[in-house]
Amino acid sequence: MARSRRDFTPEYKDEAVKLDITTGRAVATVARELGVNEATLGRWVTAFKARNETGRAEVTVSERAELQRLRKENADLKMDRAFQGKASIFFAQEASDTNGKRSN
Repeated sequence: MARSRRDFTPEYKDEAVKLDITTGRAVATVARELGVNEATLGRWVTAFKARNETGRAEVTVSERAELQRLRKENADLKMDRAFQGKASIFFAQEASDTNGKRSN
């Protein structure tokens, strides 16, 4: 019976390559543990090393998602800070108006 072709997400490929590189174990060992063909993992590792040797460190999908999340969080924090600044000015003016009316 023929095996069906499996598609792996970029995140899965990144994690598999990191596992191979960081542990220092043989590609065959890591591939067997992950249930991936040795040649497939070997191609992923080779492609990763080629990208990094050329200095073209591409942003992984997981890094891109984190970057997007952090940019949104940063924009939200900037908006919160701007609102708090305006609110503090409003309340300071209101307090000074109230203090001025009491003395009259």
